[in-house]
Amino acid sequence: MIPHHNTISSDGFVITPLSRLQGTGMFSSAVSIRSGQGQASHDRVYRFTRLFSRQEQALAYALGQARQWLHTGLPA
Repeated sequence: MIPHHNTISSDGFVITPLSRLQGTGMFSSAVSIRSGQGQASHDRVYRFTRLFSRQEQALAYALGQARQWLHTGLPA
């Protein structure tokens, strides 16, 4: 996975959208949602099955899913 440099912080979480070029030439997406500090830190990584023709689309999707998670506690 390639992290995007658009890491954001919100409500005590650090959100990093990720993308990966697949063998088909399409991009997959994932998002890392971190909380806490030091030994009390926790990192959730959600990987999504939808594929995108452009990396920017995959990253935007991952970021949108993270925002949905922040509001509901569940990935959309």
